[in-house]
Amino acid sequence: MKNFGFGLMRLPMLDGEVDFEQTSKMVDLLMAEGFNYFDTAHGYIQGRSEIAVKKCLSSRYPRESYILTNKLTSGFFNAKEEIRPLFESQLEACGVEYFDYYLMHSQSATSHKKYMECEAYSVAEELKAEGKIRHIGISFHDKAAVLEQILTDAPSIEVVQIQFNYADYDDPGVEGRECLEVCRKFGKPVIVMEPVKGGCLANLPEEAVSALREVGDGSPASFAIRYAASFDGIMMVISGMSSLEQMEDNLSFMRDFKPLTEAEFAAIEKVKEIFVSQHLIQCTACRYCTDGCPKKIPIPDVFSCMNRKKQFHDWNSEWYYKKLTELSGKASDCIKCGKCEKVCPQHLEIRKLLGDCAAEFEKEEE
Repeated sequence: MKNFGFGLMRLPMLDGEVDFEQTSKMVDLLMAEGFNYFDTAHGYIQGRSEIAVKKCLSSRYPRESYILTNKLTSGFFNAKEEIRPLFESQLEACGVEYFDYYLMHSQSATSHKKYMECEAYSVAEELKAEGKIRHIGISFHDKAAVLEQILTDAPSIEVVQIQFNYADYDDPGVEGRECLEVCRKFGKPVIVMEPVKGGCLANLPEEAVSALREVGDGSPASFAIRYAASFDGIMMVISGMSSLEQMEDNLSFMRDFKPLTEAEFAAIEKVKEIFVSQHLIQCTACRYCTDGCPKKIPIPDVFSCMNRKKQFHDWNSEWYYKKLTELSGKASDCIKCGKCEKVCPQHLEIRKLLGDCAAEFEKEEE
């Protein structure tokens, strides 16, 4: 199994729907290069991701030719008896008879309690015994101490998916390095998600790009993905690609993967210092926060405007913010209910940050 996979979370869209034609071309290119790992979840793109699996992958390739990961998400069940019907619906949506990996999704100290109370792991073990799951795992968003407790509580876990990238390696909120060390301690292979941090590490300020150019001519994304894949214990690095061009770029350096050199690691450290100096919002645009927002604020897009403003100091950010919020909630509409912060994998202080965004972009309305 090669060490690079396709995350089906940020697929190309056309008129509000998945662009199946372009997605199929991306799948074909990945498979043609000898890569065959695909990652989805029931809630990705409001259920459209699993449908894309069926239309673009499972209906077009023999089942044994690819590896498919899906997830059990806490928002879709409230009792043990609801898990199996949900799982069966996922198999049907994806057009497959089994999942190679089935992950307890977005595990944290809070959500893990629900999975244990609903006996989710025992249901997964039953499904594995029936041949409908090949391997049981978790995707994880919390501190390393919590991960250690979860791996202790649930010995059936075979693999762990963590957020791991150079911006989060020493971040006290994500604890990328510490989480990797816990996985190694328990002997669990690691699947990396968000190696490019939701695109943040592909769109660097010019100063950061210059630091990377001093040691190589690869794209910023290439440095980020190779960084994640360069550590011991990493089984797979998945990237949520949204265009054929992104797929082509990633395959150009992963088809013959080479770990980062010492000089490249040093350049990455310079980039990290630049990020810290700019005080950018570390949002990955996973959009978990938007579904439950009572004011329909497009939170990741608002944060993107703020980051662009900090990076480039241009009028474009104000214009984009105005257009963005014409038909949705504005940052100032936040009622501080806190629903967004409870589901944010990055543990961002979203309510405070929205206040900052309102102060920056809504000055004329005050």
